[in-house]
This record gives sequence, C-alpha cells and structure tokens, in this order.
Amino acid sequence: MKPGIPKGTRDFSPVEMAKRNYIFNTIREVYALYGFQQIETPSMENMSTLMGKYGDEGDKLLFRIQNSGEKSSLAPEKGLRYDLTVPFARYVVMHRDEITFPFKRYQIQPVWRADRPQKGRYREFYQCDADVVGSDSLLNEVELMQIIDTVFRRFGIRVVIKINNRKILSGIAEVIGQADKIIDITVAIDKLDKIGRENVNKELAEDGIPQDAIDKLQPLFEIGNLPLSERLAHIKTMLKDSEIGLKGIEETEYIINMFNTLQSSNEGAEGLTNALDFDLTLARGLNYYTGAIFEVKALDVEMGSITGGGRYDNLTGIFGLPDISGVGISFGADRIYDVLNQLGLYPKEAVNTTQVLFVAFGERERDYCLPILSRLRLHGIKAEVFPDVTKMKKQMSYANSKQIPYVAIVGDDEMTSGTVMLKNMTTGEQKTVTPQELLNHLSSSSTYIAS
Repeated sequence: MKPGIPKGTRDFSPVEMAKRNYIFNTIREVYALYGFQQIETPSMENMSTLMGKYGDEGDKLLFRIQNSGEKSSLAPEKGLRYDLTVPFARYVVMHRDEITFPFKRYQIQPVWRADRPQKGRYREFYQCDADVVGSDSLLNEVELMQIIDTVFRRFGIRVVIKINNRKILSGIAEVIGQADKIIDITVAIDKLDKIGRENVNKELAEDGIPQDAIDKLQPLFEIGNLPLSERLAHIKTMLKDSEIGLKGIEETEYIINMFNTLQSSNEGAEGLTNALDFDLTLARGLNYYTGAIFEVKALDVEMGSITGGGRYDNLTGIFGLPDISGVGISFGADRIYDVLNQLGLYPKEAVNTTQVLFVAFGERERDYCLPILSRLRLHGIKAEVFPDVTKMKKQMSYANSKQIPYVAIVGDDEMTSGTVMLKNMTTGEQKTVTPQELLNHLSSSSTYIAS
C-alpha cells in the first residue's frame, strides 16, 4: 500500500518551494518597506483562546489536539490556530509591557481549518499577515491598501481590492429593524457571490429575519453595477437616520479618496492597474471586525479571495486588554501560488536555483573544480559539482532536469590550460574561460538576481 497524506494538504517539490519562497520573500520585502517587524506564535493555542472568535461556522472548523503528554487530566484543551490574528491579539496582551504602540507586526506561518477540501481551499495553508495595533488612524487602512497594491504589482497580478465597512452593515441592520441580527445578516450577505441572492434570502429567513426586512435589503443587492459615487449616495440616503452607518460611509470615502490620491501621485509607475472598489455585499463573516473590511480578487483567474482583512476595535479586550484598536490584512499564499502558476508569472530567477554545474571526465578533473567552485560561492554564485564520476550524458541530464543554465566542463585539456569549458544550456554555445572570466560572466548575467 502506497503512503499518502491527509486530504487538503500538499507536498511541495524543490521547484515548488522556490516558487513559494518567491511569494514569501516578495511579501516580506514589502512589509519591511512599510516598517512592519516579524514575529511568530505557536502552531497550537489553548482552545479558550480560539473559541468564540470566528463565529459559529468558524468554531466548527477548529482542529482540536489530543492532550498527549499532559500530566494532569485537567490540562486545558488545545487546538491548531485557525488564523494568525487571534493569536496575535493574545501575543499583544501577553507582551504588552514589551511593546511600543502603535505596534506594526507581520507574521508568515501556516494555519489549519477542518474544512471540506476543494479547489483553492485547503486544510493546511500559509497566511502572510500584517497588523497595526494601538492606533485608530485611518492612515493605517490606506497604507495597507498600498501594501496590497504594491505586492500584486510586483507579482504582475491584476486585482480588484474590494472595501466595505462593518459600520455600514450595522447601519443597514439598524434601519431595517434587525440590529440584534447583525451577525446573521453579515454571514448571509457574505455568501452572495457564492450562493446567489435567492439562497441568501432563504438563509436570512431561516435565521428568523422577517420578510419585510428581507424585502428592504433587496435594492442593496442591485446597486453593484452603479458608478461608485452613485452607490455611496444611495447608501447615504438609506442610512440617513443611522449615525453608525453614516460613520462607516465617512470612513470608506476617506480611505478610497486618499488611496486614489496617492495612486495619482505615482502616475507613470509601472503596473499601476489595481483598483479600490466599494462592495456593499462584502461582509467577511468573522465576528471581530468592527470597521473597514477588505477583500482582493484576481481579475484574470477564477479563484476565491486571495487577500483579506479589516479593522477590529477591541479584539484584545477579550484577553483582558480593552480599547486597543487594530487593523490588518492577510495574503493567502497558497491561492497566490495557484494564481501565479495559472498565469505563468514566475520570473526565471525565482525557480532557477543553481547557476552553474561543474561536470568532469574523471576524479582528477572533478577535484580540480573544487577551488573554483569555492571561489564562486564566496562571491554569491550558486554553484555545484556533480559528485560522482560517471558518463557525461548522465551529468548533463542532471543539469537539464534542474534547469541549470550553465555547465562548466572540465577535461584534461582544461586542467592543463587552467580553464573550463562553459556551455550555455539554452543556446548550446560553448567557450573556454578562465576562473576569473567565469566569475565575471556569472556575476553580470541578467538571468539571476543576488540571493
């Protein structure tokens, strides 16, 4: 019987890992540009930390861990983390005496969800989070939108950044007379793209929303194709008697206007194709969001959201530290991986690891390569030598299988003259070079970037 892995998980080959590291490194570099610092938290948390933070549906997807190795039967139950935001809130509370606010952190680690595996949905996957806590300023939301735009421009992925505000949704629940049903309403509305209006209305009715209140929601489902200014005007009219709803509109307009202003100031920069768009049906079903919420969709690939996030005003309060506002985003690395694969957008330097392979006709020739190899590595050139003395065909096949662009061939003539024969594996061109010329050539090659 062949071994297997759990459904919803994946192995990654060396080439796949090179691609994933390209994703992680790109996101990591952009986070650093904006002053974010990296932390890590444990894979498991106490269940008391996780439960009740993700809504009833989210709680059902928590992976529980058996208390193996515990001396006491009263040891707290544990679970694998569902996301990185709740563990981060716990981290802030535990380390509050060490933190300077506003605290800007990023975190790139795996999370687990006991979900039904399907295309683009995994049980184990990485998130790449950035959060700012200890600041109420909407400039934080604007900068997070800029981070999203910068990352996807670097990837070459055209996206639409959707924005809404939980205050607007609370205002809607208020004006239709169902303020106490805000969670049921947002969970249902969040599924509009997936299950359609009819099924959303059915779910609202099953949750106890009266038909007259459901009827009042219908015009909101029809304004998605209107120009942005008309959509906002329509919502303002509906929410004219809701203070919290109007506050949400005000925040949304500020974020959009400031983002667009900054985009205009970057006019002429390469790849500025990403738009920030108001989407009233965006709800994001997590209970802890209280203000602006975001979601990103790729325009050229059928895929669920590849980035999301929002404002949470009192998440740390449940851990004993009230009134600490935060806002964050999370890049879905596994879905971004799939999008980049489908669009063929990986640069060559992201997948080519070794720049040159030394091959030799015998042991003396192989050993002759070693000082040259060491010198190249000292200068940051990715190089390796085929360790076994075997047929040249096998050594060249190894280079082809790893997509190594250059092979340095060493025979008796090369040893006598103190040179190597350099072969370009793409063009087939060969030339004799000295070790210094080899170093110069590989250092200046535009095929690679420094590691």
